[in-house]
Amino acid sequence: MEITQLILNNKPSEAKQNNFNKNSNDKKVYIETFGCQMNYSDTEIVLSVLSDFGYNETSEIIDSDVILLNTCSIRENAENKVFKRLDELKKYKKTNPNLILGVLGCMAERLRNELLIKKKMVDLIVGPDEYRKVPHLIDNLIETGEKGIAVKLSRVETYDDITPVRKKGVTAWISIMRGCDKFCTFCVVPFTRGRERSRNFMNIIEEAVRLSEEGVKDIWLLGQNVNSYRFGEKDFADLLDDVAKAVPGVRIRYTTSHPYDLSMKLLDVMVKHSNICNYIHLPIQSGSDRILKEMNRLYSVEQYMNVMKKSREMMPSVGLSTDIISCFPSETEDEHRMTLDVIREVRYDGAYTFAYSPRENTKAFFLEDDIDEETKKRRLDEIITLQRKISVEINQNLIGRTMPVLIESLSKKSDEYFMGRTDCNKSVIIPKEYTYVNDSGELTHKRSLSIGDFVNIKIDKVNSATLFGEPVL
Repeated sequence: MEITQLILNNKPSEAKQNNFNKNSNDKKVYIETFGCQMNYSDTEIVLSVLSDFGYNETSEIIDSDVILLNTCSIRENAENKVFKRLDELKKYKKTNPNLILGVLGCMAERLRNELLIKKKMVDLIVGPDEYRKVPHLIDNLIETGEKGIAVKLSRVETYDDITPVRKKGVTAWISIMRGCDKFCTFCVVPFTRGRERSRNFMNIIEEAVRLSEEGVKDIWLLGQNVNSYRFGEKDFADLLDDVAKAVPGVRIRYTTSHPYDLSMKLLDVMVKHSNICNYIHLPIQSGSDRILKEMNRLYSVEQYMNVMKKSREMMPSVGLSTDIISCFPSETEDEHRMTLDVIREVRYDGAYTFAYSPRENTKAFFLEDDIDEETKKRRLDEIITLQRKISVEINQNLIGRTMPVLIESLSKKSDEYFMGRTDCNKSVIIPKEYTYVNDSGELTHKRSLSIGDFVNIKIDKVNSATLFGEPVL
């Protein structure tokens, strides 16, 4: 059985002679996930694959037989976080030499040789299209001591037949497609996740219905570019339409979109269904047509702005967010100001902003990175400062308004508060218990909220990223 595609000088005598029983149903796996929602969705796939082979997830590293890091390679900083984490995990390998450590995801695909050569404690390297092999690679390692790589990209793998192992909650992700065909000159996704392929249309609908029956109240449809979804004659607008019909009591969101593919048909579907959230994340990347062309983004600023204007006309309360790459090679000061102008005109609710990070294998990697670090920092700071100012202004206009909010989880900062989300994707912090006062000012009773509740919240305080409020009856 050829399950190890690359062996790095490991001998059969190095097999792990330990008490780890590969046929046991009490094997513990600890997994950490870095990066985007797609990676978190992939982690659920990996846990499902492993569960069929007797692995159970543990939240304690010290209890684990296997540690897996599901990694991101979109920017250098994301990779540095993983390298740092690997260094931190050395102590666990020293304490337990039989512990198995694996690196999954985009870094595995992009840096496979470097990881096994420079990070000697890494046992497994598995790319995004090879997760079915993880249990077999572990077994092979135990039996032979051979470290293995499985990183081949697929034109057909969608994991459509695998039911993800999800944590209990009211929000769930459904991966509807994998890969990307756009080949933006700065992006490694086509090289780490492969070309576009879409899941079966009806299987996605059935998964949404099943999640609704299990109590999920909020579903995200995921893809590197969901607007490229195609299954037979069906496109993404058709899928969104049918999902919304199939689960009318569930909020539906999607990410990520590419401006080139976002259609009027899709906007019409969003307006048609009250359970499709009024929120669009649409990366602009730059406010300069020349830079957009250098990036191979396939649209102009004018075309992008037309989509933004139409979205606001059709959905006046729509929440808009974007991605911006500052200091792409050769970006001038005037082109930087063009990006600031776009931010001012659109008035995004939020933005993910980054300084350009060269990625090997991309076309832009061969361009001269000709902007000095001081300029990069200044330009990025100007973008962040402007966007934060706009976000605060938008949120301040919501003070005094009452908004329907789905309670999703406990607040990260205090167990006495919940975190919820509005239809337009704004985070709201809400007290777990609140006192109801009648019209005479008398205290009548206390009420407790629960995760999964839809509650009307009156906003009384805001910052650039978060709303704060109290329930109203």
